[in-house]
Amino acid sequence: MNEKIAALSQAFEAELLKVTDNAELENMRVAYLGKKGSITALMKEMGKLSAEEKKSFGQEVNQLKTLVSDQIAAKKEDLARIELEKEINAAPEIDVSIPPVMDRGSYHPITLVQRQCEKVFKSMGFTVEDYSEVVTDYECFEALNIPKFHPARDMQDTYYLENGQLLKTHTSAAQNAIYKKYSKALIEDGVPIKAIFPGRCFRNEATDACHENTFFQMEGVMVDKNISISNLIYFMKTMLSEVFQKDIKVRLRPGFFPFVEPGFELDISCLICGGDGCPSCKHSGWLELCPCGMIHPEVLRAGGIDPDEYTGFAFGLGLTRLAMMKYGIKDIRDLNSGSLASMHQFTDDE
Repeated sequence: MNEKIAALSQAFEAELLKVTDNAELENMRVAYLGKKGSITALMKEMGKLSAEEKKSFGQEVNQLKTLVSDQIAAKKEDLARIELEKEINAAPEIDVSIPPVMDRGSYHPITLVQRQCEKVFKSMGFTVEDYSEVVTDYECFEALNIPKFHPARDMQDTYYLENGQLLKTHTSAAQNAIYKKYSKALIEDGVPIKAIFPGRCFRNEATDACHENTFFQMEGVMVDKNISISNLIYFMKTMLSEVFQKDIKVRLRPGFFPFVEPGFELDISCLICGGDGCPSCKHSGWLELCPCGMIHPEVLRAGGIDPDEYTGFAFGLGLTRLAMMKYGIKDIRDLNSGSLASMHQFTDDE
């Protein structure tokens, strides 16, 4: 029996030297260690031996089995190392001194427009705030004078989570938190609340050239004593003139928004078609850009501000549509397409 073990060991080592890939190595492992392998067959012959011979033979077979397993594992590591060396040697040399052939990247047009707006409003004393995309029903609706089951909610169908929270339908969802954050400074120190809070919004609606289920807005509020609609128009025209670097034709028309009273739609003359009419402006010559108005007394009250003493305006600037006007983008869906070919043409002018 000992002669069989020695012969099998020598045969294994000779075969192992000839193995050149993992497939051959796996076939060899099965041939020796598999259920029908050579070493397994040796174990079956132990029944012919005496008790004393079984003990000695079993130990030698186990030693052989361990030796074969260890050498197969080592061979597998050698093959992996050889394969890696081949890949390294085959790789082309890289000259780090050669400039890259690819063009540099650029910011997304919405990012550019947002930064421009932030710069303008900062120059007018506004702070820039950030807010969560996932909000509560209270933040998105109830604190904005839109109670449960109010038909005004039909205008802003959105995406709800299992825990009852939702993806915000408008940046107005941050208003209540902003009022509470700065109401003390307003009331005790007389510091006006002047803040903008840009962000991404979501609505469950059909998409077309001027509507998307995901879009960007910039909410802005100003609260102080004796704030009027004239203040709202001034700030909006100043911002638009700075962004477009020219006077922009705007119009105010009545609009219903539960969190402002009175409420307006601020439209700008379509810069894509020059006011002649196109799919982006629904052939009207005007593009709805900024729902706005005087903050509703109930909204101020919910934020801890006395509406009998303070007034304010709020606006929800459509950054997505503003980018379309500034860069002549005819279809809003291009902005979320992820197409580098479409986005590549926009560069940071700052």
